[in-house]
Amino acid sequence: MIIDIHGHYTTEPPAMQQFRDKQLAGLADRARRPLSSDLGISDEEIIASVQPQLKLQRDRGTDLTIFSPRASGMGHHVGTEAVGKEWTRLSNDMIHRICTLQPDNFVAVGQLPQVPGIPPQNCLAEMERCVEMGFVGFNLNPDPSGGYWTDPPMIDKYWYPVYEKLCELNVPAMIHVTGSCNPNFHATGAHYINGDTTVFMQLIQGNLFKDFPDLKFVIPHGGGAVPYHWGRYRGIALEMKRPELAQYLLKNVFFDTCVYHLPGIELLTSVIPADNVLFASELLGAVKCKDPDTGHHFDDTKRYIDQLKNMSEETRHKIFEGNARKVYPRLDAQLRKKGLAGRAF
Repeated sequence: MIIDIHGHYTTEPPAMQQFRDKQLAGLADRARRPLSSDLGISDEEIIASVQPQLKLQRDRGTDLTIFSPRASGMGHHVGTEAVGKEWTRLSNDMIHRICTLQPDNFVAVGQLPQVPGIPPQNCLAEMERCVEMGFVGFNLNPDPSGGYWTDPPMIDKYWYPVYEKLCELNVPAMIHVTGSCNPNFHATGAHYINGDTTVFMQLIQGNLFKDFPDLKFVIPHGGGAVPYHWGRYRGIALEMKRPELAQYLLKNVFFDTCVYHLPGIELLTSVIPADNVLFASELLGAVKCKDPDTGHHFDDTKRYIDQLKNMSEETRHKIFEGNARKVYPRLDAQLRKKGLAGRAF
């Protein structure tokens, strides 16, 4: 089985964005707020909306996508706490409907109702609700301010209620920012990569996993700058009298393969241990066009892994399936319930 752990609902029916537009317009004029959260979107419209993802699954030879709301659409930096809770609930409900209608193709991951300066205890009820609906993880934004980093670092006890709930529910968090409102940081080209890299450095600075030995983070987009600068981070950690990074962080921190060229995947898989790499493509995400040099889509990341030389069948299985089952235990349980126990090496 080929499990893509990083997909986003970027093909929503127009009614969903229309609701969001009215919701945000209502911040300035209460009369413009949407009168109902019932979007009137039929099951048929939802199935039609995910046909692009289903076609790419078939064309690229993948089986299952861990699916979450549009990352840039989470919009934690926009609106009030009440607006954020309403938008989060609606967005997660749409993901739940997709995964109910297409259970062989999609498994749900949720967004959280984060708001800059609002302690993340406000997320706990939504976490419980989503797991009750079958969600297997969450996207956790280290910078709800949208590029200004106004909340404490993720090693701060400010975040501990969320970590406690993640461990209690036995689900991981993918570290994922939303859009950028800081003109210095392009959202997908800078802000996303900044978020990934910044959190890894914060984890070196703290000792978070001493307090939460069962907590699991997935750092997407290939880990940002981390694999490329592994020597820098390893050296900084050693100068700070930390243990080797593999011992200090890699029991809890994992990286996906949303890296859009073969040399990048070669670097990622040569630097990061196979046990810590999970297949992903962002289906559909940051880069949707084709590479004119190859004629293939940049985000067809399975092609790059297939081209890796001297990769053992065991390693390939870990990246494509085994590690996803390990990091997302609720996913593994769902698959086993369907009679898909996976392979053992």
